[in-house]
Amino acid sequence: MMLVPISVEARAVSLQEARSLYFDRGELPEALLDQNVLRSWERCRQAGLDPARVEVNEPNVRGVAEARERNRTLISHAQPVLEHLFEQIRNSHSMVILADARGMVLQSYGDADFLSRAEQVALHPGASWHEFERGTNAIGTALAERGAVNVFGSEHFFEGNAFLTCSASPIQDAQGRLMGVLDISSDYRAFQRHSLGLVKMSSRIIEKRLFESEFAHQGLLSFHSRPDHVGSLCEALLAISPDGDLLGADQAALELLGMRREDLPRRHYNMLFDVPLSTLIDRARRDPSSLIAISGRNGERFYARLRGNFGSMAANAPVLVDAKGERLATRTRQEPATVATPAGVKPRLTLQSLSTGDERLQAAIDKGTRILGRDIPILIQGESGAGKEMFAKAFHNSGPRASGPFVALNCAAIPETLIESELFGYSGGAFTGARKEGAVGKIQQAHGGTLFLDEIGDMPLSLQARLLRVLQERCVTPLGTNKSIPVDITLVCATHRRLKEEVARGGFREDLYYRLNGLCINLPSLRERSDIDSLIEKLLREEAGPDRKVQVSHKVMEAFLNYRWPGNIRQLNNVIKVAIALLDDDEEFIETWHLPDDVFEEIGEIAQPSALPQSGRVPLPTDAATPARSAAAAGMGRLEEIERDMIQRTLEAENGNISSAARRLGISRNTLYRKLGRF
Repeated sequence: MMLVPISVEARAVSLQEARSLYFDRGELPEALLDQNVLRSWERCRQAGLDPARVEVNEPNVRGVAEARERNRTLISHAQPVLEHLFEQIRNSHSMVILADARGMVLQSYGDADFLSRAEQVALHPGASWHEFERGTNAIGTALAERGAVNVFGSEHFFEGNAFLTCSASPIQDAQGRLMGVLDISSDYRAFQRHSLGLVKMSSRIIEKRLFESEFAHQGLLSFHSRPDHVGSLCEALLAISPDGDLLGADQAALELLGMRREDLPRRHYNMLFDVPLSTLIDRARRDPSSLIAISGRNGERFYARLRGNFGSMAANAPVLVDAKGERLATRTRQEPATVATPAGVKPRLTLQSLSTGDERLQAAIDKGTRILGRDIPILIQGESGAGKEMFAKAFHNSGPRASGPFVALNCAAIPETLIESELFGYSGGAFTGARKEGAVGKIQQAHGGTLFLDEIGDMPLSLQARLLRVLQERCVTPLGTNKSIPVDITLVCATHRRLKEEVARGGFREDLYYRLNGLCINLPSLRERSDIDSLIEKLLREEAGPDRKVQVSHKVMEAFLNYRWPGNIRQLNNVIKVAIALLDDDEEFIETWHLPDDVFEEIGEIAQPSALPQSGRVPLPTDAATPARSAAAAGMGRLEEIERDMIQRTLEAENGNISSAARRLGISRNTLYRKLGRF
């Protein structure tokens, strides 16, 4: 039943009357209580609980540690929501609580003036607030009722909890299983009517994060009867397999489609909507943000958007159903797992995309692929520029955390005095020069994703001990606070140093080395690789784009294969970018004069064009062999002929010296070489 809003004082008086009727006279005060509270009182009385019992147990430290470990997934997705929710109610004499499915408090945030009172009734981590432990209360009753509840003042079964008012909402996982409860508790005199709405909205956010994480590598169909609700907290979500099977549905989707969760295995996408799945896939490829109107089989009008991993979905696989419409079988038609990449957008970097034929690199890719999704840290070793960060990004994009953040920190590029605050974060005023509002560290930023620590061998010894503690406890403590924040990260480290040698000489902690070195991957330098030609072709395609064909001349390719590449892949990538930028629109082949000056000087010695002697001077033709000059003199030459004539005359004036001629013409030496090659 819905109670008519009354004042806090009047409600307190009404509840005293309800308690008198129920506990003294044995009558059911149905007109004075919400039905979920009355049902809870009945359960508590049947369990033999005494409403006058006063019992405050010490927090179960070991129990809460084990509970937090069991509920790592819940905590990792709920933590930022809890912090945000507390910011909304700060200074209202309240606290925010996360409890597990057994009613044990896992996390809590609260105003200091209220926390002291909450301690009196064991409202802290480690305490159980199951109904059979604490009587009627928002946490335990929300679990029992599997719905959001308010428990105000004397609605609490135990008299000692009557100073509280609590609002709680249960949290379900992607399969509809109860995972925990989100609660706001405060003094009943500070009762806020919007508290229940806040916890319901916040629990919905957590459920949505859990669902999207569970099906991060499947197609996600978000839909609603109102187009403005798609993409909002109100949207319904369906997880769809490549052949159209329904893998999961959130509560909003079940309600909109009029389905039960147990119906999912017997249903297929084609049995629910009139628009073929292939149409949604095509629309998502062309315009991922667009909505498409679809109708349910009962004529309901929806607006939908497909997102996620739809690249390998079969196009509208036919489905066999029985006379009642139950699914019997699905005959799938495999389609190539290709997704069109928009022009100018580089394809997503994955471990598979790194494979270009080198055996040593392929061995590293195979090792990385085998441990995707496992809690195993990776240590990548290799020369500077060999692609360590590229490999780390590809590893992140290939695993189950691809939708989470990838946070990188170069330990060698930040002053030693700043690494600690960058890595661990800090509270406002933690040190001189700190921002007033504080800052979130890289470790916390990487929560739910991957933290990449480049040049880990340059990390100061003092910080190595703190990092080791974070990896062991899975918690981070920002500078200036004593508050430990749980974090869920995959750690990938890289270094050009030999860490074993650093350990031997005392420059790196041995215990941290073995904590980081779950899987050690050694990347070959570019000069050691056997796939340089394939790698160059790949870089050319990525940089030039799909509409332009660019190749490396035979002489330049020969020089590339013999070049020592001190900057490894990073240097090669820059050389390719510069060369393509220096190409004229009508040019297809990269020659030595298209290369950056420093590379040209070294590579030019390996593959010097026959038309350009190593002296740096060009042979000068006789007047009879210069038709452009006479054409220009006659005023009849084309622009190209005039340009060629000007270059020829400048070269003559500078005795064939390329550098001097380029300076006099006001162009770079490379540009002059390029023009000479074209002429």
